[in-house]
Amino acid sequence: MAAIARTALNVVDGPVWETLAARVAAWAQGEGVALRDALVLLPFNALLAPARAAFASREGWPPRIETSRTLAASLGPAPAASAQQPSFDEAADRLIAARLLRAQAIGQALAKSDLRRFDRAVAALVETAHAFARAAHGCAPDRREAWWARARERLAPASGPGAQQRWLARIALEWAAQASEADTDRLFALRPSAWIVLQAGGADPLAQALLEAAAVPCLLVDADAPLAGAMLQREPPALARCDDAEQEAQCSAAQVLAHLERGEAPVALVGLDRQLVRRVRALLERQNVPLADETGWTLSTTRAAALVMSLLRSAAPRAGTDALFDWLKALPAWPGVAKPDARVRELERRCRRLGVRRIERLAALALDDALAGFVAQIDAALAPLRAPRQSVADWLAALRAALQACGGWDSLEADEAGRAVLRALRLDAEGAVPAAWREATSTARLSLDGFVAWVDAAFEAETFRPAPPPAEAVQVVITPLAQVMLRPFAAVVCPGADERHLGAPPATHPLLSDAELAALGLPDRAQRRERESLAFLHALALPNVTLLRRHADASGETLADSPLLQALALDLAARGRALAEWQDPREQRSLPAQPLARPLPVAGQALPARVSASAVEALRDCPYRFFARHVLSLREDDELEAEIEKRDYGTWLHNVLLAFHRERGEPASMEVEAGRLHALAAQQQAEMSLADDEFLPYAASFARFVPAYLDWLHARDAEGARWQSGERALSIRPEALGGIELEGRIDRIDSVELGGALELIDYKTSSAARLKDKVKRPLEDTQLAVYAALLAPEADLPLRACYLPLDQAEKIEPIVHPQVQRSAEVLVRELGAEFARLRAGAPLPALGEAEVCETCEARGLCRRDHWPDGEAA
Repeated sequence: MAAIARTALNVVDGPVWETLAARVAAWAQGEGVALRDALVLLPFNALLAPARAAFASREGWPPRIETSRTLAASLGPAPAASAQQPSFDEAADRLIAARLLRAQAIGQALAKSDLRRFDRAVAALVETAHAFARAAHGCAPDRREAWWARARERLAPASGPGAQQRWLARIALEWAAQASEADTDRLFALRPSAWIVLQAGGADPLAQALLEAAAVPCLLVDADAPLAGAMLQREPPALARCDDAEQEAQCSAAQVLAHLERGEAPVALVGLDRQLVRRVRALLERQNVPLADETGWTLSTTRAAALVMSLLRSAAPRAGTDALFDWLKALPAWPGVAKPDARVRELERRCRRLGVRRIERLAALALDDALAGFVAQIDAALAPLRAPRQSVADWLAALRAALQACGGWDSLEADEAGRAVLRALRLDAEGAVPAAWREATSTARLSLDGFVAWVDAAFEAETFRPAPPPAEAVQVVITPLAQVMLRPFAAVVCPGADERHLGAPPATHPLLSDAELAALGLPDRAQRRERESLAFLHALALPNVTLLRRHADASGETLADSPLLQALALDLAARGRALAEWQDPREQRSLPAQPLARPLPVAGQALPARVSASAVEALRDCPYRFFARHVLSLREDDELEAEIEKRDYGTWLHNVLLAFHRERGEPASMEVEAGRLHALAAQQQAEMSLADDEFLPYAASFARFVPAYLDWLHARDAEGARWQSGERALSIRPEALGGIELEGRIDRIDSVELGGALELIDYKTSSAARLKDKVKRPLEDTQLAVYAALLAPEADLPLRACYLPLDQAEKIEPIVHPQVQRSAEVLVRELGAEFARLRAGAPLPALGEAEVCETCEARGLCRRDHWPDGEAA
């Protein structure tokens, strides 16, 4: 082994690459090294261009300049992983890891008892095995067996706390030991005239191993050593403290634009906070700034991945129509279908209006031939994915067939992110996939849910980086902090310099302690902190550095300065200096205040031809709400969430009670009638496609409801009350309303022998206390009064009315309206007067009452939140 010469490179003062080239040339001359046969290794690819340019500008032959990865790639393709070996492909290795765990009794038990915990164990196993393999590959081949032996000794079996983590770590170690030889092993066989390594951002274990194993002159150029002291001699960076994330993004974009206007290009935009930087990117793209993105974003967040995931979720046995429309709207075309967008809109409109929340219920809809044919094509496209448990390879083939049937395949092939999605699943090269992938996907068997989770994890593990514009056109480079160093940037803009995104405590390893990481040569927390600190200092060595952070995150939690920033401020303060004051480059504009007045629309002769109880309630709550809903006929589309809501339970319970009373006849025993109710409940649940697992809380409520309801019903039977009709639709056209029709549907009408009356009953699954408050002031209750007005013309007996709360677990007690007939008469008379006033031009003002505004869908139309008097009254 030759001695390793060491020299420090000052990156703060002077041209870095020219200094490096001169330093290397002088060393080579002194050592008698033929520079043209020497190898220079750099930390990462982005440094190749400036380094090669600096050496090429000197006289004589330049050395060969590479990174360890580019040098290994130039020697030929990497050895292919064989079956069961770690392939460093996250998706394939997850399948192998799951198989390894299921081969163990503990793993089998874990998979059966807690699938989520099992999935976390699989992810930890893959992460640890990859880390072990990379650490071993960083050793010289002749020292690797010693490394594995040391690792096995360190991870000897243990009992007590952490035993399961140790067990997983040992499995990961033995699996990693089966990995094929590294493609970088071939570097140890090279015989250049000299090895020259540039160290920046911390030591590289592989480069260090190459130097230690070399039999030729070696030079280590350390660009980290002079950083700390030299940094304090430079102009301090500017720090901008912003109110929130949006202001931070705007200030970052404005600072970048200010540098470009001054001719300071290229600009490094540091990607500490990916979500924030994506917003900055969008702002810069609006200004047509050509930029290159070296950080990219998770593949799962792209539209292409969303198309695939929504397709897969639509194939689930109880998939919701929301997933279906997410998929259909992501398709630009459907093979053989003219104007598919119009058909999708019409199908969605039908589903929203009819409350169809499950795909399985589409077949029961009454559709025209064209729309029915489209639904049949949808069903045919999903058919390949509606299979039982099968191999991942079969699932991938089914996914390919479904994508081709719906037109999604062509869409993905035409899109850059779409091609990345196909590559992630190896769908782009059918029959030409690596052996490890082919073996893993052909042996692993998953259910559809398992396959969807696996695809999602595969997309999460991939990063999509869009192709950059030509290098000469790039003005802004979005780059990680670790790749800012030593690059010829004219300015650096670094948003996200807060305690959470810069200098935060590193995450702990899922299976290994810091002591174990350090003993095995894996990056521990201290080493990761040191690398981040060095990267930060290297960034500060560049000119025109601006750091930005926000005072609070989206949840309102306060954020402090980054620990690295605080340390820099303290070091500067010790020398009587401080961070530079940031000057906001954004243009300031003064705009005159334009307060919004409360809207006062007029209906005139545009009043609706018919009104229901809910319309009358809207008029009484807020005239503007009535105007929006019933004059303009605006309607907020119902959500298509597949989860069962309280409203679904109310509809189901209404249907159960209607069916029960229609067939009831003479009263029977509690046991018999309870059996009928439960049988009808199951029937209605099946007809409404309500899944057992999702309906379980409501089924439990119904089990408590049945005896309470039958107790109340039998007591009414004893009073001589009999069910007459249910869900009765009625309408009248009172003279007082000036031709407007009043309509409604009454849940239930009973005849009551005791006292001789007709009683209308409105079922409620809402709070009984709220209902009691409504009838305390009889003239304020709208619903029962409207129903009494509807029933009055055909009633030959006095009318009574009540609300029947169905959620009272112990005892059901009706909430009686004390003066329903009088309330109905007053309501019709006063409603007619109000309609007459509106026809004459009276406005329909927005009242802005808090209780109504909180749930009002028209709040955005009346601009309640923009009125000059502040919040709703």
